[in-house]
Amino acid sequence: MQVCPGTFSLLWFLLLQVLMNTKLETSDLRWTTPPADDPEWEELSGVDDEFNSVRTYQICTPNSPSSYWLRTRWIPRKMATTLYVEIRFTVMECAGLNQRHCKETFNLYYYPSDSDEATPTHPAWMENPYVKVATVAADHLLRRDGERRSNIKVLRLEQLQGAGLYLAFHSQGTCMALLSVRVFYRKCPSLRRAFAFFPETIPHSLVEQAQGVCVENAVAPPGEQSRTPSMLCGEDGQWVGQPTSSCACRPGYEAGGSNLWCRACPSGHFKARPGPSGCSPCPANSNTPVPGSAECPCRLDYYRADSDPPHTACTRPPSAPRSIVSQINDTTVTLEWSEPLDRGGRGDLTYRVLCSNCGAGLVSSCSPCDDSVLYRPTQHGLTQRRVVVWGLRPQTKYMFTIQSVNGVSVFSQSEPASDRVNVTTSRDVPPPVFGLRKAAASENSLSLEWSVPVLQNQHHILDYQLRYSPKDGEEPGQWQYVSTRSSSVVLTGLQRAVQYQVQVRARSQAGYGSFSAPITFNTKPDAVGHSQLLLTGVLVATGILLLIAVAIVAAYSIKVYIDPFTYEDPNEAVREFAKEIDASFVKIEEVIGAGEFGEVCRGRLRIPGRKENYVAIKTLKGGYTEKQRRDFLSEASIMGQFQHPNIIHLEGVITTSCPVMILTEFMENGALDSFLRLNDGQFTTIQLVGMLRGIAAGMKYLSDMSFVHRDLAARNILVNSNLVCKVSDFGLSRFLTENSSDPTYTSSLGGKIPIRWTAPEAIAYRKFTSASDTWSYGIVMWEVMSYGERPYWDMSNQDVINAIEQDYRLPPPPECPASLHALMLDCWQKERGNRPRFSEVVAALDRLIRNPASLKVTHPEGLSPSQPLLDQRIPPPLSACGSVSEWLRAIKMERYEQSFLQAGFTSLDIVSQLNTEDLLRVGVTLAGHQKKILSSIQTLRIRKTPPTLLY
Repeated sequence: MQVCPGTFSLLWFLLLQVLMNTKLETSDLRWTTPPADDPEWEELSGVDDEFNSVRTYQICTPNSPSSYWLRTRWIPRKMATTLYVEIRFTVMECAGLNQRHCKETFNLYYYPSDSDEATPTHPAWMENPYVKVATVAADHLLRRDGERRSNIKVLRLEQLQGAGLYLAFHSQGTCMALLSVRVFYRKCPSLRRAFAFFPETIPHSLVEQAQGVCVENAVAPPGEQSRTPSMLCGEDGQWVGQPTSSCACRPGYEAGGSNLWCRACPSGHFKARPGPSGCSPCPANSNTPVPGSAECPCRLDYYRADSDPPHTACTRPPSAPRSIVSQINDTTVTLEWSEPLDRGGRGDLTYRVLCSNCGAGLVSSCSPCDDSVLYRPTQHGLTQRRVVVWGLRPQTKYMFTIQSVNGVSVFSQSEPASDRVNVTTSRDVPPPVFGLRKAAASENSLSLEWSVPVLQNQHHILDYQLRYSPKDGEEPGQWQYVSTRSSSVVLTGLQRAVQYQVQVRARSQAGYGSFSAPITFNTKPDAVGHSQLLLTGVLVATGILLLIAVAIVAAYSIKVYIDPFTYEDPNEAVREFAKEIDASFVKIEEVIGAGEFGEVCRGRLRIPGRKENYVAIKTLKGGYTEKQRRDFLSEASIMGQFQHPNIIHLEGVITTSCPVMILTEFMENGALDSFLRLNDGQFTTIQLVGMLRGIAAGMKYLSDMSFVHRDLAARNILVNSNLVCKVSDFGLSRFLTENSSDPTYTSSLGGKIPIRWTAPEAIAYRKFTSASDTWSYGIVMWEVMSYGERPYWDMSNQDVINAIEQDYRLPPPPECPASLHALMLDCWQKERGNRPRFSEVVAALDRLIRNPASLKVTHPEGLSPSQPLLDQRIPPPLSACGSVSEWLRAIKMERYEQSFLQAGFTSLDIVSQLNTEDLLRVGVTLAGHQKKILSSIQTLRIRKTPPTLLY
């Protein structure tokens, strides 16, 4: 049996099963001696130490060297492999008997037998075939006229075979008495532990496990139902170690009695999944009157979406949008509205726009608008409260309905709440263009022309808009648009031998007319001659050979990362990239955190021949599946391929014993974000830039190995006692969850990604590259320079996405050098090809470190006209707060609240006049804290009114 580190014996009261006890016998014992006329062993009635009547055997032959044997009746073993013999006896002291052959010891033997087969002559009265147990010596000898004290010896018989056995006592010159003999074995008592029950068990061997069952209302997790609980019953009748059990309380039940049994969740509480967690109160707007519930049903008119976990509150559809405002521009209408008063308790509020054509008359029936009406950005799933509708008919009455929808609207029996507005389009627009034709064509261009439409009023054509796309690209997002003032155009940059569909429309002062019907035109095929083809082929072949040569050289000079999930057997990747460490070399000292798969501990690693050092230990909790074990060890397979001073170092893994462990170097200061928040304002700019340089160097190494991190953030950077920063967290197989400390956003392609650190192309299309890691590095720079501030503060994920799409970028943190913020903006280039490589980032930081004067230039006080302020906490102004206490909490300086109030700074007017000397007087001595407080006060002097959100 494999015993995990840290196991210990469970000491319980002992259960004994007695097979023979002469102390309880009241008649003759009928034991056997060798055939003789006058046997020396004599059975008598005597009195024990407690003056109880007992049957005894005694012998006294101090003057004879002969052997005298006494054999018990057959004793059945009853499946026990280890028996205990307790002998109570007395022995006379030889000195008082004055006999030459006198001895003060006797021997105990046993003879195994499957049945009661012994006779007075069989087995033979000699040492062989008996098995000797021990030579028994007395601790207390009887002397003439001395104290009468008996002896008790307990002897152990191991590895017994056969159905039973005989005991034999051998005396040779001893004067002694057998007062009582008791034969017994020990049983492990019934036991409840780890939600498993084990019955009374007879010990059998050191490797045979006793089988148990899950206690009532406990189950094994899916995929492990075949694994019955097991535990070792020791030969001494004691349970050894911890049970191997995957039992856990089933949904609706929680642990009771120190994991001994499962009790039902009370009414109004629930538990959704099996496991060690406890019952939780029913979320808002739900309840269950029945004990033992796995979920709480929603109250009437409240719902949960299919994607909502059971612990979320029940919600309801939103109320109607408010205050729809329309702006008409000829045949284009812009609609804007206000948020509903009630969002239904959800954050996934969207809007849909319904269009109805009510004709030209005042009283007319309305019908849904046709496909010629277009919407920007979209008609359904709107997250912003603005939409532009174009393609309407002139002089026509329309009714627009704006509906509020959230994730539970589909469950409601009624239509989504909505508001309506009626609009009428204005003047005539140009009629559709006709006569679109091809004037000329080449391999990559088309020359087109069309007839000028005739207008029925005094307006004239201002210009034309033409759109085109390949024949198979019919989605609006794939159209290419061209404007021209003439009735002809040349389309360039086309593909050869491809069909293109083209439409054109005219614009007058009344607006755009409708597009013409699509017409298809072809570009010409490739007209390259044979000689040109031959020359091209030679050039291509030469290029391929050069590429192969470069690839061969690169393969021998650059180490490339190998994805462990490409191995057919993931364990092979672990063996190749991670060193196996003997569990005896590791000593766990304390638990320092919790990871996804189990606890994170600090410990010591002492490998023979090497200096002892501290290590961080990630453990895989019990009851894991094979997939969880593979995912857990994949991080070691990844980390083991890296050797760089700014990448967390893998010491090794422990996979041959439990728990399974990953050992890395120990970083004394922990995660970078929490370390910076703990030491707000305590470092010089050069120190902060040095940290950033280390992170960039580590990322350059990963990029050179063609490894994409995907989750670069300050929380995944570890700091040692020398302020060296190292990139960590390479568990790319796991998904972030909504309950994690870092909010995520579900992309359109599925999966969870940390929005605030992720590049736009990775959010939208899941395109993760070193360039997307560069974007994330820019966010890390901002986190470092703001001492662990949360990127984008308390903006929602959707607001972050919208802001980035509108070219908003984070402003410089207080006291941030302008050169560093410029580097951040380079990392946040919208086009990923324009972002710097990590080698360029390292070089740029090295230049700044060599020229410290460049780090003293900061952005001017106040707001940049090109960067709107989206959050009031950069720093938050006094005018946005209601009291001194509220203001200090807003800037995270609440530790000074009592000092301010005791010093008489009880109003915001007084606080707005404070200076550095005043802060020193109330105990604000840290330079970083002084800057943050004074910067917030300065914001009030620059701007009297709080900023507003742009959307």
